[in-house]
Amino acid sequence: MKYLLSKVVFAGCLLLGVSAMSPSIAAGAATGPAKPDAAKGATLYEQGDAARGVVACVSCHGAAGNSTIPANPNLAAQSHEYIYKQLTEFRLKAGAKEVLRKGVDGAPSVMTAMAGPLTEADMQNLSVYLTQQKLTEPATATNPKLLERGQHIWRAGIPDRNVPACAGCHSPNGAGIPGQYPRLSGQFPSYIEEQLKLFRAGHRANNPMMNQIADRMSDSDIKAVSDYAAGLR
Repeated sequence: MKYLLSKVVFAGCLLLGVSAMSPSIAAGAATGPAKPDAAKGATLYEQGDAARGVVACVSCHGAAGNSTIPANPNLAAQSHEYIYKQLTEFRLKAGAKEVLRKGVDGAPSVMTAMAGPLTEADMQNLSVYLTQQKLTEPATATNPKLLERGQHIWRAGIPDRNVPACAGCHSPNGAGIPGQYPRLSGQFPSYIEEQLKLFRAGHRANNPMMNQIADRMSDSDIKAVSDYAAGLR
């Protein structure tokens, strides 16, 4: 009887606690986290936020994510999950000594400073905005002499070095698999090449599988498949 009474009292306290909550808190609990807002993402992408030290993304990545600078990747039409993941990994995670994505020779990436002032909502909003944009100015392959080798690696991998076919994860046409693997078609060949070398050196440490794959590839392998991937449609 005492046990039953204590349960009734405890339940009553819970009810009283809920009834004492402010309407705004109760409403927030019911609706959950805010959904990403593409309109806010567009504003932040195009204008930045000087008061918070957020630089406008358009200055490096071009209008609507269509970059005109090979060192800065095209972001239009990339999956929002992938963009969000990369933004979080340019930042220093709690308890970590270094970021997962570093630059050439292990130096800090310029994106670490750019991503630093962004809030969780900023990153979600930017990611959703960019995934809705069309890749209107895709890069393309530049060296016909690399076509045969690049195509072979993309479609069949390098079996004797245990390098899998790139198409298995990034899809035959380079569109990637949303939420898992990025779009590479239309990306700048030099950018893809640099990222593979960063994976190989361990300076880009946010995908162990890619670290292992790139470690088995030569410079010529990387250049050929990077050029081929850029020209896929």
